[in-house]
Amino acid sequence: MQTKKNVKDKIYQIKITLKNSKPAIWRRILVPPDILLPDLHEIMQTVMDWGDWHLHQFAKGRSLYSVQDEEDSFMGFETVGYTKIKLSDLLKKEKEKIQYEYDFGDGWEHVITLEKIIDRKEDQDIPICTAGKNSTPPEDTGGIWRYRAFLEIRKNPDHEEYEEYLDLYGDDFDPEYFDIDEINDSLQ
Repeated sequence: MQTKKNVKDKIYQIKITLKNSKPAIWRRILVPPDILLPDLHEIMQTVMDWGDWHLHQFAKGRSLYSVQDEEDSFMGFETVGYTKIKLSDLLKKEKEKIQYEYDFGDGWEHVITLEKIIDRKEDQDIPICTAGKNSTPPEDTGGIWRYRAFLEIRKNPDHEEYEEYLDLYGDDFDPEYFDIDEINDSLQ
């Protein structure tokens, strides 16, 4: 078990992957192990380029962690207020995973994997994004399955929904776009 001193000397390298995205949409970030879940949520919103317009929750096993203040249960899942829960309370060893869902209507599900626990170097700035791939879908595109349809519709100007999507999302969306410098500037 890590002591408080040990946690301060370590960094978690985590990989955030948008479930069922093909090609994969993911980010690798370095964060302190003792980061609170609300703060991790804010970082994830930044690195995934979400707008923080919707509700969210973390999940591990049969427990859900969300903004609510009281313990409750929902369909057999224990729901816990997460304001004082640290990432290191849920991820203790490499390769462990938790889930993160953003926008319950669209259901953007992410897998957060603790890839490595590394020694923190003196004066090392964190959080920081160290890698990633592909652009995050625009808000309110209807979840991963509807996003796939969105990508197909964008290729076909004759499609009946083409103009509607163009009005909503513009014509400059690039599904392969990923700019690590832009993300890290936003994190600062």
